[in-house]
Amino acid sequence: MGVSSASDLSIMTIQLNNLTLTYDRHPAVHHLSTTIQKGEWLAIVGPNGAGKSTLLNAMAGLSAVDEGAIDGLQPDMVAHLPQQTQLDKSFPVTVFELVATGLWPHIGFAKPLNSEHYKKCESAIAAVGLQGFENRMINTLSGGQLQRSLFARVLLQDQPVILLDEPFNAIDTKTLADLTQVIRQWHQDSRTVIMVTHDLDYVREHCPEALLLARECIAKGASKTVLTSENLKRATRLSEAFDERNNWCLRGVA
Repeated sequence: MGVSSASDLSIMTIQLNNLTLTYDRHPAVHHLSTTIQKGEWLAIVGPNGAGKSTLLNAMAGLSAVDEGAIDGLQPDMVAHLPQQTQLDKSFPVTVFELVATGLWPHIGFAKPLNSEHYKKCESAIAAVGLQGFENRMINTLSGGQLQRSLFARVLLQDQPVILLDEPFNAIDTKTLADLTQVIRQWHQDSRTVIMVTHDLDYVREHCPEALLLARECIAKGASKTVLTSENLKRATRLSEAFDERNNWCLRGVA
């Protein structure tokens, strides 16, 4: 059980094999099996408490797998953008310093930046439209400005798999459009983008693939095919019927 790597990482297919996860000792994801192809832009959607963020954290290597396995994925292949609520915005750090932490996987956290590193940071900041904000403290930023900073950090991590947890909460329309363009570029570069979101209209408009989760997989495939009213109603019924007092290996009943 656990996170394992495929024998040929160049294929970059991620396989979830009979995956079962718990959160705070409660069942979160049950017996999930699916394949995510290299270069897929996949939205994970579902009702509140459906296990979406728990699944993303397991793929990031941040939480344990209770049963089954995640094959074809290693934590050092992943760039993870958590929800803003998980960040300590009072920490005394500037936009540039926050963005520069994206280089840590490559240079270590103790190594000083050289001129090439500075150029990369400046380029990432420019790519998300934050020129002139380099010396601003993060506790002075709006929600949209902070999210731009976090996207710049992910740009610097330069990984083949990108995990985004509710990346568009509490941001303005312009920021939404700009950051969507960043994701489109990742997708065009054949990076695998997996994002948790509650915005079904966004998924229908932008995300080619969707996974509808209600602790179990309701459907996976083209977003317009997955997000039917019938599937959404079934996800809601299954989520509401699920008894958290059950043993974690038991399935809910739709």
